[in-house]
Amino acid sequence: CPTLSPPTLSYAGPARLEDLNLWQMEKAKTTKKGSKTYLYWMASWREGGKVRNVHLGSCRKVDYETALQKAWKLKAKALGMSAN
Repeated sequence: CPTLSPPTLSYAGPARLEDLNLWQMEKAKTTKKGSKTYLYWMASWREGGKVRNVHLGSCRKVDYETALQKAWKLKAKALGMSAN
């Protein structure tokens, strides 16, 4: 897995874009024909005293690097960071 670095943003706070957890959520759907499991990319990070979980897309459509870039952008937006 190549090493990615978060985008350069100006923010004068303790939060860092690297401080997030990227993981796969497994969801099982049951129909008349049987059950099928799907995998989704999720990201988690702390905001205040709570953990925020964000859905990033299907593992079929989005690869790890794309999910990580999307997570960094969403976290930056959530924390009010501005891009240089």
